[in-house]
Amino acid sequence: MTNSGNSPESRDIARLLHPYTNMVAHADQGPMIVTEGSGVHVYDNEGRAYIEALAGLWCTSLGFGEPRLIAAATEQMRKLPYYHLFASKSHGPAIELADRLVEMMPWPMQRVFFQNSGSEANDTVVKLVWYYNNALGRPEKKKIISRLKGYHGVTVASASLTGLPYCHRDFDLPIANILHTDCPHHYHYAVAGETEEEFATRLADNLEALILDEGPETVAAFIAEPVMGAGGVIVPPKTYFEKIQAVCRKYDLLVIADEVICGFGRTGNMFGSETFGITPDIVVLAKALSSAYLPISAVVMTEEVAAPVCENTGRVGVFGHGYTYSGHPVAAAVALETLNIYEERDILTHIRQVAPVMQEGLRELADHPLVGEARGVGLIGAVEMVRDKATRAKFDAARGVGAYCGARVQEHGVIVRPLSGDVIALSPPLIIKEDEIGQILAAMRAGLDETWEWVQTFDVEQAQSAETAA
Repeated sequence: MTNSGNSPESRDIARLLHPYTNMVAHADQGPMIVTEGSGVHVYDNEGRAYIEALAGLWCTSLGFGEPRLIAAATEQMRKLPYYHLFASKSHGPAIELADRLVEMMPWPMQRVFFQNSGSEANDTVVKLVWYYNNALGRPEKKKIISRLKGYHGVTVASASLTGLPYCHRDFDLPIANILHTDCPHHYHYAVAGETEEEFATRLADNLEALILDEGPETVAAFIAEPVMGAGGVIVPPKTYFEKIQAVCRKYDLLVIADEVICGFGRTGNMFGSETFGITPDIVVLAKALSSAYLPISAVVMTEEVAAPVCENTGRVGVFGHGYTYSGHPVAAAVALETLNIYEERDILTHIRQVAPVMQEGLRELADHPLVGEARGVGLIGAVEMVRDKATRAKFDAARGVGAYCGARVQEHGVIVRPLSGDVIALSPPLIIKEDEIGQILAAMRAGLDETWEWVQTFDVEQAQSAETAA
């Protein structure tokens, strides 16, 4: 890597502030610069090929270079490159996409609001919940319950929903009216001998206790990802959502399904909520909605939610919320073509055929001396590394074991996502083939082996340090 003069690397270091990056470390190591993509592969500026095993950021569902999406964007660019939805204006792609999304929902939904990202969509959800309860004459019913380790975005409101410390630290977050309940990770948080069902019951009881402590008249909604993504690819325990939803219905909380990662086939059904028996009042969509080719997200809601909101705009005079690019015609056209491809190519059948290969391969990695738990569903999964398999004790975060392993896997030609807690996440493009999954798993095992060799040096370092101190 060239890191001096006028190289792309040096200009990157000098000019770009990278999301989710230690910029001090970045100044030393520099960027990996991606120049091309084709199918499930991307290529760096040195010509090396990599399987993109996280589909970019959980999003490039149809892989790179899909000609139909490129053609859809080009055609719409020529016809109407931009228009907005403000002040009763509209255009065909937004109308058609809203229709399509409502029709494909497995639950009775009525209305759609468009944004540009999952973060903006969840920010909209917060405002929508507050507006909805004001419309119903319940100004005190405003608190929204999220979960520890949940991920819902990085705007001021959506980052507050996110239950990860690094999204709050030094940003003065979370804001008021955002609460967090238990993380549903049986592996780490179940008590000895507690079954998944018993764990789920305890978490539902804790949720109810939180609502009662806050006052049910003040609590408006509960938001959850069907499978927690950035928090560690955490699959809910058996009966979890059944019991959680019963509590929500008992105290008149809206149930919000954040399908930003799970939507459009990732878990083996079109929506993760179908996989886990969630019946939402509001659904949040993004990422695979356009295979990430252009930024677009959607909030889809029931008539019970939409009607008071619409009626209130008559009293207030306007729905004072929206984005310049809400329902952008080019993004909407690409999203429509993405949905066409899912249907015409029967993407769900393909996912159900290849997903067992990935899940079985991940479970085999559980035998590795570094791996405490291998988990996942459909085409999303993770392995979590631990210092002691018996006690499930974790490595000191300062060691950077997950980052080291991710770098080793990448050296073997596969890009994965190291998450906090020494978790390596996989979420490949939905078009992935069995042999490509095999390549991912082989690179994962090689990276784990090399990381295992490296962590053995920790004991040597500790012994040498103790000897020196003595």
